[in-house]
Amino acid sequence: MMITGELLIGFETKRGRNGELWGIEAATGERLTPSFGGALPSELERACALADAAYDLLLNTTPAERARFLERIADNIIAIGDELLDRCVAETGLPRARVESERGRTVGQLRLFASVLRDGAYLDIRIDTALPYRQPAPRADIRLRPIGLGPVAVFGASNFPLAFSVAGGDTASALAAGCPVIVKAHSAHPGTSELVGRAVQIAVRDCNMPEGTFSLLFDSGRQISQALVADPRIKAVGFTGSRTAGRAFMNIAAARPEPIPVYAEMSSINPVVVFPGALAARGQAIGKDLVAALTVGAGQFCTNPGLVLILKGDGYDDFKTAVADALRVAKAATMLTPGICKSYRAGVEALESHRGVDLIARGTSGGPFQGQAAAFETSAQDFLEHKDLHEEVFGASTLIVRCADLKELRAAMRALDGQLTIALHVDENDFEAANDLIPLFERKAGRLVVNGFGTGVEVCSSMVHGGPFPATSDSRTTSVGSLAITRFLRPVCYQSFPEELLAKELKSENPLDLPRRENPFS
Repeated sequence: MMITGELLIGFETKRGRNGELWGIEAATGERLTPSFGGALPSELERACALADAAYDLLLNTTPAERARFLERIADNIIAIGDELLDRCVAETGLPRARVESERGRTVGQLRLFASVLRDGAYLDIRIDTALPYRQPAPRADIRLRPIGLGPVAVFGASNFPLAFSVAGGDTASALAAGCPVIVKAHSAHPGTSELVGRAVQIAVRDCNMPEGTFSLLFDSGRQISQALVADPRIKAVGFTGSRTAGRAFMNIAAARPEPIPVYAEMSSINPVVVFPGALAARGQAIGKDLVAALTVGAGQFCTNPGLVLILKGDGYDDFKTAVADALRVAKAATMLTPGICKSYRAGVEALESHRGVDLIARGTSGGPFQGQAAAFETSAQDFLEHKDLHEEVFGASTLIVRCADLKELRAAMRALDGQLTIALHVDENDFEAANDLIPLFERKAGRLVVNGFGTGVEVCSSMVHGGPFPATSDSRTTSVGSLAITRFLRPVCYQSFPEELLAKELKSENPLDLPRRENPFS
């Protein structure tokens, strides 16, 4: 499959004429061919018009038809083969094994939502049949089903070029819900984006989905991205990235004549809380495992453990020594983009020069586009006094906060913003203290992990990848797992409808054999 640098607008492929952008080889900083043309406002208009027209048609597709469509996308992505893997490795600097794993996760997500559609429970169909003789007043026939919100704008993420990008979780869940999707490709991996976009475009044709079901746009600046969020035909936004960009999109969406939801994942430092019993029993092992979790993927995970709250006591010296020893042999790793590497280095330098912060150790040095892992130490008092120590350093850097007692630990935790994950390291004799703090942890994060780290995110029905602001813009939702489909659905009630006008999901004979709640409280 050839990379052409073209926009994909419905079934059309065309060269964008609004400026130019290039893929960059992450390891060298050199340009990759071809160049990509940014979309013009007229091309955005065309994509939005097609998506708007496709929406009514998608409402009439069955869950089984959309399931086959998602599975075809997955098959098409696998069929690209080494060309996709090679381009993704070049554009991101990620190891090939990581890219292969992420491709597996991407197609797994698509197939998961196909299973969700076939199961049908996500619809939560409710039927209260008529009670014409009820006194003192009869009840009409009332039925409920959810429908897709409408066209969805999805913004590709820098750190997950497959699983959170063109055909990633936001796109998969929106398409499953019956929403057309317009993807704005991330500028860090345009070639990867085009290859996956063509796989989706082919699936749209092969599965007889309406033309505007999918489009892929490139933006040479910010104009098209902002206009996409502002377009009145867009009804929701999926975004993973910086807090600055996420807040900008939230502000645009809120200022529209018709405000729309922005499901943005933005910032998290994912505290690790080490309790005294666990520290005394296995401080050395926890320190070693922390560095392993910290350095995977050059630390470029949204669930990276960027903060450790620890009650200093027996085992602390072993823990700290293990962290230092593991870090000193940790190899520098190529970061996703030169810009991300530059920002990471600036964040590490700011910590190293911060009054009240001590350097524990750094990893081995590397090339100009590689990040050097680092761990720092501070007191709870300094952490509470300096709000800048609470900020995310995107990369393999962590700050260890020494707490004198549970009171200091609780104060430090209360001072934190919302998080994606919190990890608790406990022994049996820590259970009482942990139970006392769990309500606070629940208020602060979307996922709690015991005796592990939040770095790995399992794609399953019970996963929550979300949390209070600024981890995400809406703490009621998740962007990973089967529950993610609910972000792009809204309930519609049908009262006194004759059978001939009911959607198949609501017909009395239940032709799609879907699970339903009929007269649950009558």
